[in-house]
Amino acid sequence: MSLRIYNSLSRQSEAFQPLEPGHVRMYVCGMTVYDLCHLGHARSMVAFDVVQRWLKASGFRVTYVRNITDIDDKIIRRSVENGESIRSLTDRMIQALRDDADALGIQRPDHEPRATEYVDDMLSIIAKLETKGLAYRTPDGDVNYAVRGFDGYGKLGGKSLDELRAGERVAVADGKHDPLDFVLWKSAKPAEPDDAKWSSAYGTGRPGWHIECSAMSCRLLGESFDIHGGGADLQFPHHENEIAQSEGASGKPLARVWMHNGFVRIDNEKMSKSLGNFFTIRQVIDTYDAETVRFFIIRAHYRSALNYSDAHLDDARLSLKRLYLALSLFDDVPATSPDWLSESGLRFKAAMDDDFATPEAVAVLFELAAEVNRTRAASVAAQLKALGGVLGVLQQHPATYLQAGKGLDEAAILAFIDERHQAKQNKDFARADQIRKDLLANGVVLKDSAQGTTWERV
Repeated sequence: MSLRIYNSLSRQSEAFQPLEPGHVRMYVCGMTVYDLCHLGHARSMVAFDVVQRWLKASGFRVTYVRNITDIDDKIIRRSVENGESIRSLTDRMIQALRDDADALGIQRPDHEPRATEYVDDMLSIIAKLETKGLAYRTPDGDVNYAVRGFDGYGKLGGKSLDELRAGERVAVADGKHDPLDFVLWKSAKPAEPDDAKWSSAYGTGRPGWHIECSAMSCRLLGESFDIHGGGADLQFPHHENEIAQSEGASGKPLARVWMHNGFVRIDNEKMSKSLGNFFTIRQVIDTYDAETVRFFIIRAHYRSALNYSDAHLDDARLSLKRLYLALSLFDDVPATSPDWLSESGLRFKAAMDDDFATPEAVAVLFELAAEVNRTRAASVAAQLKALGGVLGVLQQHPATYLQAGKGLDEAAILAFIDERHQAKQNKDFARADQIRKDLLANGVVLKDSAQGTTWERV
């Protein structure tokens, strides 16, 4: 079975082949860095981490881009509230994001562009759109996109412009020709800080949110690429507007496949900062170790809703413990590549090739664990660990997970730091790196400097 992916654009599962044979180019909308990441962000990061891991395991070369939005209204407002520069705020939040992602075993994307570094690219796209009659200037200095000039507007959501406007009660304001028109360039306001403004042919101002992703994806992946991903909440209007901008400027399809992960829900409501019902990643892994949180996320299919509760996390922790207990029957399970021709390998592959069906892939792990317990076969344990690694789990030493959890005390942490230092002295960098990862998985971040290594819990 070849890989099939559910395409939000066509609303059906499709056989996947990249535009360039053997090379997948993927863009995923990242975070707006004005605050700490919550579990909804973790859900998206883990989902697309699994996607890129499976693409690589399938033999593809992957260029993975996940952007950072480091300028928008919320960032400006928070920087003013804090009395700090935008750069200071966003630098802190980006480091926090990376620490959280590292703790969850999320591999770094190949490119992590900051929007503020691509303003010239945004202005270039806006100029093309204006030339084509798809952008217009307003009396107050903004530049808007004219949605009625783009024939395909609404195709991602499967709705026409008139359907999108059905029941529209918002009056045309701010110089818009149509209520669905959206801003490409915002004119600077007197009260806004200087580091939120750029000079342009349209006057001093800053880019709109949607144009940022069009510019970054085009620069790093080209005018057309293979996969565009993000949370379901971004499908409209953000991704719809990206299509309008990018395809309006280039005349080419933006992405062949559009993927959207489902919401994290609490009491049947989407987890979000606007609703005030969110938990930061740090709050969650203060109670549950990071690998348990990752396992909790991958047990659900990426497109389904993920229901957050302590009971579900407790169950994920116990389930992951069962897998580690099977591995703990051996003093050391070597790191090997999966045996894809075995029965378990074929079932795992069939699951992942069916739109990244991680629940069925996880079921294969439990079948292997049961076989390990029954047969005490080291080869089966190696396959369990290898397939777990494809999903980003089961890579700690079993004793580390089973005995430490969130219970690592200061003495244990310092012992790990000493062991890591000795490993570096012995040029055993693989072991040193594994100790860092194990500590991260248990909520402990190491910071190296010329004065030595310090640590803190996250």
